[in-house]
Amino acid sequence: GAEGLRWGRGPPFRQPRARQAGRERGRQEGREEAAWRPAPLPWCRAAAAAMAEGGGGLTVFLSTLTPKFYFALTVTSSFISGLIFVFEWWHFRKYGTSFIEQVSVSHLRPLIGGVENSPAAPVTFSASSGESETNRQNLPECKVWRNPLNLFRGAEYSRYMWVTGKEPLTYYDMNLSAQDHQNFFTCDTDALRPSDTVMQKAWRERNPQARIKAAYQALELNNDCATAYVLLAEEEATTIVDAEKYFKQALKAGETIYRKSQNCHSQSPQHEAQLRRDTNVLVYVKRRLAMCARKLGRIREAVKMMRDLMKEFPLLSMLNIHENLLEALLELQAYADVQAVLAKYDDITLPKSAAICYTAALLKARAVSERFSPETASKRGLSTAEINAVEAIHRAVEFNPHVPKYLLEMKSLVLPPEHILKRGDSEAVAYAFFHLQHWKRIEGALNLLHCTWEGTFRMIPYPLEKGHLFYPYPSCTETADRELLPTFHEVSVYPQKELPFFIHFTAGLCSFSAMLALLTHQFPELMVVFAKAVSTVSVLGLA
Repeated sequence: GAEGLRWGRGPPFRQPRARQAGRERGRQEGREEAAWRPAPLPWCRAAAAAMAEGGGGLTVFLSTLTPKFYFALTVTSSFISGLIFVFEWWHFRKYGTSFIEQVSVSHLRPLIGGVENSPAAPVTFSASSGESETNRQNLPECKVWRNPLNLFRGAEYSRYMWVTGKEPLTYYDMNLSAQDHQNFFTCDTDALRPSDTVMQKAWRERNPQARIKAAYQALELNNDCATAYVLLAEEEATTIVDAEKYFKQALKAGETIYRKSQNCHSQSPQHEAQLRRDTNVLVYVKRRLAMCARKLGRIREAVKMMRDLMKEFPLLSMLNIHENLLEALLELQAYADVQAVLAKYDDITLPKSAAICYTAALLKARAVSERFSPETASKRGLSTAEINAVEAIHRAVEFNPHVPKYLLEMKSLVLPPEHILKRGDSEAVAYAFFHLQHWKRIEGALNLLHCTWEGTFRMIPYPLEKGHLFYPYPSCTETADRELLPTFHEVSVYPQKELPFFIHFTAGLCSFSAMLALLTHQFPELMVVFAKAVSTVSVLGLA
């Protein structure tokens, strides 16, 4: 009884027999498990022994290191990672890609059996509203257009350079203009007229003084050389008044030559080419004369000249003379006439521009901007006219997202280049340079733009892959804009590029190693103990 109570179990004579049976079962299970488990292989035992010996040697080696070694190690790693981070940041700012990622994709990936993805062809940026994605056509590169509102080199661009010391035009932009002049103002029959032969060489000259000298040589050979007067008006005249005088002389000479070419253009293909050249010269001169009148304050005269020019040469719509007309009509505040021009050129079959899209948005905003209030609109909702204005602004911002920052004066303006890239920063600069005053004139228009333009980006979360009203935003605009705009101008990039992974990684690595170096310098003994503990744990884990 006492034995049974002490064990808390049954009668005393049953307890020893139960324990003995349990031991027998345990021995039997142990023998069965040992018979089932395979014996360790000889190479495993050797490897474990080698790792144990190596770990012991590594532990002994680490115990001999001083705090100065750990401090030098962390400082060196921080310095190297910092250099890598600075180089990665510079490469991303200049080329838009990560150098490590680029090297790994182009060199390391083929070595490990990966297949390099072929670069996708850039999409076209024709902005016809409402077209489906199935009708897209891929373009090899972004097309650069002649700026319809480009300034005069001698009277405006050169004066800016004299005052600021900065070159407003890039070599790439001026080279495109030289190509335009050769295409517009030369033909195969120039060899028949010595003055035209001299001007053919003048358009290819890089030095402005050499071009001006060649123009005077052409006038000595032929006092009615229209292209020579054009060159002097563009580059030698230092004021708009002087430029207008040269263009009037060019108009007189150009009309005489144009009438002669009309009379004999059907005689041979060479005469047809000469007529095309003389037509280009005449249209160019009349357009620049209209721009001179606009700059000198004779706006109604400029509007009449532009309208007559569009009626006389309706097939030359690719010159975008209607954009000059829109700007002049806005200066006159003839909004009904502006709407009539938009009704003709804001068509689904015609290419769009920032001037068309933002002018349409300005007219819609003008109807509601004076009474528009964000607080009131959030309470009662938007009216039909306000919805139309907001949709027009969204449409314009989707076409060119760079313009609002210039109109809202969140970004500084520069002189517009002679060529622009549609939907790019160069087009935004050219539009805002001339149209900012028209937005300011309409009360509340900029306020409405400020309240609504950012909503476009929420409507199009992936603008490079799809669009809402236009084609996806082209990814080639940044490279072309950097070639067109001066170096002192910070090019606007959309959509904003996210920093590559390796920039975050190298920045974190540099910060972490710098922190370790600082801790090692402040607490050397504690960091040595920590390093030894980490190395011991890693060695035990390997063993």
